[in-house]
Amino acid sequence: MNRSIAVVHNAVTDPAGPDEADVLVQVDAVSEALKGLGYDPIPVPCTLDLAALRQTLEKIRPLGVFNLVESLENRGSLIHVVPALLDTMAVPYTGCPAPAVHATSHKVMAKERLYLAGLPTPAWINPFPADMPWQGGMDPGDDPDLLWIIKSVWEHGSLGLEAENLVTGTAKTVTRLLKERAPGLGGACFAEQFISGREFNLSLLATPSGVTVLPPAEILFPDIPADQPAMVGFRAKWMADSDEYNNTPRQFDFAPADTPLLEELETLARRCWHLFHLAGYARVDFRVDPDGRPFVLEINTNPCLSPDAGFAAALEQAGISYTHGIQQIVTTQLCSE
Repeated sequence: MNRSIAVVHNAVTDPAGPDEADVLVQVDAVSEALKGLGYDPIPVPCTLDLAALRQTLEKIRPLGVFNLVESLENRGSLIHVVPALLDTMAVPYTGCPAPAVHATSHKVMAKERLYLAGLPTPAWINPFPADMPWQGGMDPGDDPDLLWIIKSVWEHGSLGLEAENLVTGTAKTVTRLLKERAPGLGGACFAEQFISGREFNLSLLATPSGVTVLPPAEILFPDIPADQPAMVGFRAKWMADSDEYNNTPRQFDFAPADTPLLEELETLARRCWHLFHLAGYARVDFRVDPDGRPFVLEINTNPCLSPDAGFAAALEQAGISYTHGIQQIVTTQLCSE
């Protein structure tokens, strides 16, 4: 009986940055879990040579693909390409379908859909280069004291989320900065109103009976200097020897007074799941302002599955082992036991 599962991931260059190399940690962890479940995991690195990937999969003829592709040739804008290829091959794969991956990875396109659906998301300034002119009702106003964070349109992993990309000014003033910041942010960027306050991550896992929202996690900022922004930037996420990394712990324990807020976050996370037709597993990131109002920042259709990352921590908090979480993904999307 064929028990092979292709663990497809983006090929990693040498030397690789910590964000890029992390996919190899995920490959190892997922492969070990699959072995423990009786499957035969076959790591398959892929590049833009899609014909080679097709030939490899046709030779392996796996039960399906565990999709860990986060980019191709270090371009986050290509994250949906491998799922789209698998769709044309009629090969089942884990995670979200190609249209959902594309729609959520383009952060401005995702925000437009959130806004049209009545879901709260921070005001934004359209991207440079302008690829999708937007005539919607998000009016950031002309307040010169508004605080903005300039973000990459496509790239994830907190690329560019540092204090140097926090700017103050009117929408017109900030728009002029986008062109000069774009080269360092994957070639395309936009500005989003920075929401001061608390930060939450809600992980979601598909089950035969529907989507389960795992226990919410809050990122704490206990020792952030008063003159520094409280946010999880690139250094906080990837540089273990940095102050930012060590000053952003994750917690799952909340006071009873937080119950209404947590229930609202769960409702919003579920609405995001259904709005974008997500599948398998995902994560929704929130900021909550000092008045207790939540805002959806991003929908991550390919959250990190490293054992020390937030999704694994949420599984553990829910009483689900890492291996059982992987089993749930596989049996829901690739093959029923």
